Amino acid sequence: MKRIVIFASGSGTNAENLIKFFHNREIASVIHVLTNNPHAKVLERAKKLHVSALSFNKIAFTETDIVLDILKSAKPDLIVLAGFLWKFPESLLEAFPKKVINIHPALLPKYGGKGMYGMRVHEAVVSNKETETGISVHYVNEHYDEGAIIFQAKCDVKSSDSAEDVAEKIHKLEMEHFPKVVEELLHV
Repeated sequence: MKRIVIFASGSGTNAENLIKFFHNREIASVIHVLTNNPHAKVLERAKKLHVSALSFNKIAFTETDIVLDILKSAKPDLIVLAGFLWKFPESLLEAFPKKVINIHPALLPKYGGKGMYGMRVHEAVVSNKETETGISVHYVNEHYDEGAIIFQAKCDVKSSDSAEDVAEKIHKLEMEHFPKVVEELLHV
């Protein structure tokens, strides 16, 4: 059985969706949820679903091998960033080449980069009067949101849509597509 580790920073709806999706599947399971936010709701969600979860600070992530050692002992087949807001250190990317992916709430390369996450993305989409947006699943590299795109799904943006309306459409796309994309990557 393949092993998935999820990194998240916030509420963890994508993490919960992935955990539930792989719960009774033979191909893989989510073995750990890691977060940089000790108050993140994702910790509570993981606990309820009986998945190991822990938080770490910036020093453990970027200045020591603590997180790297956790990952090495976990032996993940895939590391999934699901609403994780910190830039992934090169040392982790080098240790797990082509094994770290991210989901972004826009059609990259538009609306990507440092500081472009969550409602900030949706507000930018609406203020720029975009007619479509979507999600992008991509490999993580040393730059924010610049890794090779694996998958994109689109939705329309109406002129009457608020940022909240766009967020709801994006959430539906994430819930529908993200677990399937992860599963496909595990078959490779």
